[in-house]
Amino acid sequence: MRIKKILICITWFTVSLWYLPPLAVGAHLLERIAAVVNDDIITLSELNTALTPFAEKIKSSGYTADKEREVLYTVREQVLNQLVDETLTKQEIKRANINVSNMEVDAMIERIKEVRFYTDEEFRVALKQQGFTVADYRTRLKEQIMRSKLVNQEVKSKIIITQDDIKTYYDSHTDAYTGERKYHLRNIIMVVPALAGAIEKNEIHKKMETVMAKLKAGASFDSLAREYSQSPLSKEGGNLGTFNAGSLSPQIQSALQNLKKGEYSPILDTDQGLQIFYVENILNDKGRTLEEAAGEIREALYKEIVDREFEKWLQGLRKRSHIKIIK
Repeated sequence: MRIKKILICITWFTVSLWYLPPLAVGAHLLERIAAVVNDDIITLSELNTALTPFAEKIKSSGYTADKEREVLYTVREQVLNQLVDETLTKQEIKRANINVSNMEVDAMIERIKEVRFYTDEEFRVALKQQGFTVADYRTRLKEQIMRSKLVNQEVKSKIIITQDDIKTYYDSHTDAYTGERKYHLRNIIMVVPALAGAIEKNEIHKKMETVMAKLKAGASFDSLAREYSQSPLSKEGGNLGTFNAGSLSPQIQSALQNLKKGEYSPILDTDQGLQIFYVENILNDKGRTLEEAAGEIREALYKEIVDREFEKWLQGLRKRSHIKIIK
């Protein structure tokens, strides 16, 4: 809304006045102003509309009156800043003469329907459930496409990702690309009752030490698990199956990290009880080479840099603009 095209009344207001309606004076409508952004304004009614969903959620959260007022004020500032950024972006889109044709909007809608497997009727129903008409949605989509074109022009076109950037990312994310170790485990467990005293705990520990001594003497883990383990899996020789190393507790990971196939852990005092783990087998998932992961890494870096550079660009735009927040 252009400043010179409407009759305005700049009113200073507090949190308690956020939801006052516009003032009617004779045949003229006086709109309270929340912010001035260069030659445009953000009205209080526009701010209230954007804030309403957040305000309703905050008011239903059970805060005290003082806390509710504090949270509302913080969220109001955040929403107003977002509206300022959107207004600046629209101004830049206009300045750069960026346009979107109906054909581009049609093509984007068809892609959305294809990805979500919507028929035309299902698409309309989905929009209605979200409170949109097709016309409303087309308007929003057109704005999104224009913003995307602006980002491409001002930010994306200036980003260069080198092979060194990709390699640095690959080397610093080895867990994601070099594969993960898996353990096929068996265990022997003796449960320690929650209310067990020191004497009972000591007796259970001695029994487990007896099992450990038999293991060291050459007895098979399978047979000892069947005889001593207090687990439903004892009949299967304590066979637990295969686990990704990362899914195990830090305590168990630490106990297993230097073990080889056919070796067993010391006695571990775990939340489930006293346990000994046997490494039946160690498997390693095949990782991806730098060449295989390069495309995915390039996309990740691109998004990371775009987000960061767009924020810098927006901050620079704010500094070059005339912005006045009416409090």
